[in-house]
Amino acid sequence: MDVELFLAVDLSRSMTPYEIEIQRRGYAEALESAEVWVAINGGLIGRIAVTYVEWAGEYAQRVVVPWTLIDSVEDAREVADIIATGPGDGMRRTSISGALLYATDSIEANSFDGLRRVIDVSGDGPNNQGRPVTRARDAALEKGIIINGLPLMTRDEMSRVWDLPDLDEYYRRCVIGGPGAFVIPVLDWSQFADAVKRKLVLEISGMPARVIPVQMRVEPPYDCLVGEKLWEKNRPLFDLP
Repeated sequence: MDVELFLAVDLSRSMTPYEIEIQRRGYAEALESAEVWVAINGGLIGRIAVTYVEWAGEYAQRVVVPWTLIDSVEDAREVADIIATGPGDGMRRTSISGALLYATDSIEANSFDGLRRVIDVSGDGPNNQGRPVTRARDAALEKGIIINGLPLMTRDEMSRVWDLPDLDEYYRRCVIGGPGAFVIPVLDWSQFADAVKRKLVLEISGMPARVIPVQMRVEPPYDCLVGEKLWEKNRPLFDLP
């Protein structure tokens, strides 16, 4: 098949029920779209394998769609229906590294053999639990897995405490990697569905995004532990009654 695609979707405590619904609906609509199906059908083999997993803390991963073959419109619609009616509410903490390690193990253990292997991770904040995100990223890259990012840079009451204004830069410098890896930031929830559709088309088709790959840039250091430091700073808030 053309690609093994692991969809890692943030379901941390900062996500409201409304935002959770937008995410699920956005992914479902994208998978049902003509653009995504054209990308699947136009591949060298014309089929993909996908799994949809919601994540939060280091060991908090919830499989909504197990690894599933998509080689027809009907398959895509069935996966979309499962995503749209996914169970459960948000979970505590934010461990991008936990999600990446889980995704890497899942890709290595599944029964599919794709020409490309991709982790597609979304999130509204930096890593604040588990091992450093760069270590988890590098472990995936060593196995030939590409990581793309969808940083959610919307603003609400929770973001006043946990806000990282350059979350897109954090994802670019600390999370993504591999040939052609890219970041598509979401600045407003109204952009979410279109961003997901664009991202899936690029990942499935293997087309290069209109960005400069991170491997080509020589830049000053970036603090990839900023999320852990932000957590320690605001941790007393969780002790309040």
